Amino acid sequence: MIHATTILAVRHKNKAVLAGDGQVTLGTSIVKHGAKKIRRLYNESILAGFAGSAADSFALFTRFEQKLEQYRGNLDRAAVELAKDWRTDRALRRLEAMLIILDKHKTFLLSGTGDLIEPDDGIIGIGSGGAFAQAAAKALVRHSELDARAIAQQSMQIASEICVYTNSNITVEEL
Repeated sequence: MIHATTILAVRHKNKAVLAGDGQVTLGTSIVKHGAKKIRRLYNESILAGFAGSAADSFALFTRFEQKLEQYRGNLDRAAVELAKDWRTDRALRRLEAMLIILDKHKTFLLSGTGDLIEPDDGIIGIGSGGAFAQAAAKALVRHSELDARAIAQQSMQIASEICVYTNSNITVEEL
């Protein structure tokens, strides 16, 4: 399991949202409270968030941006090609990170083991607080009238109250 962050994607009521906390830890110490772990890519039409080593994640963002340019913003194709490279490239295989990427229509989880997963319900969480945030989001989708942004914010707040590697300094980006 990757520690030290929580990233959550919520697709609900024709909106796509990606949320992340701001905490950065080094071992058992908090070294930063306001990190931004979510980026807008390819003319701001795609969102990407990372969990794991910051340096490894930046390397993956760069590689993913190259794939998006190569395939003219085709999220599916860029994600498949990055997953293939990540699994087969000797240097990439050693990266310790996970990514959630999404556009207005699809959401994917990518990992270094070659995983490329599209969640059935458009809700997925990664990082040490990912399961907490994901569970909260699923419950809120089923039992509230909140929109995607509010669901993501509330779910991340809940995760921050449970996971010691997640704080309540939450960034939310919406498509």
